[in-house]
Amino acid sequence: MTESQRADARRNHGRILAVAEREVAEHGAGASLEQIARVAGVGSATVRRHFPTRQALLEAVSRQRVDALCVRAGELAGSGDSRDALLTWLADLVGYCVTARGLATALSYEADPVHGNSCATVIGEAAEPLLRHAIADGAVAADVTVVELVTLIVGISMATEQHRDPAAAAERLFAVAVAGISPGR
Repeated sequence: MTESQRADARRNHGRILAVAEREVAEHGAGASLEQIARVAGVGSATVRRHFPTRQALLEAVSRQRVDALCVRAGELAGSGDSRDALLTWLADLVGYCVTARGLATALSYEADPVHGNSCATVIGEAAEPLLRHAIADGAVAADVTVVELVTLIVGISMATEQHRDPAAAAERLFAVAVAGISPGR
């Protein structure tokens, strides 16, 4: 491959990703790959060469938000109240999933032995210290896992995506999940 071919491939990748970000923001995780290819000015085979699966495309689109969530988890990891730190981070995850269409779907893919799920893996690794600290402090039940917490957030985000005010609906469901359905004693 010549240098000009590599430069062309990099330009195509960037163009495809920019178009995909707009299409996913507008249409969610089901954005048409063919439409992305058309708007980017490339063939659908070129899109698939750069992003072999829909999951790979969604993960690339979600990368910046995932990185920001990881930074946030690191900032909160050393803060005082471990329960508050975990809940603050989970609320941030809810907020990102609601505003960044496609992120919840990217996180919901189960790991596949060929392509894996880098978004879910990275999010899980970022959340693990927060959860471990909260468990050690007795603020969270010892059998709760990061996978369960992320699955809960993904479910809340997907369930509220079509609401008139998705953010408010997701925040309310998250509050119910945290508080539980039993009245305070």
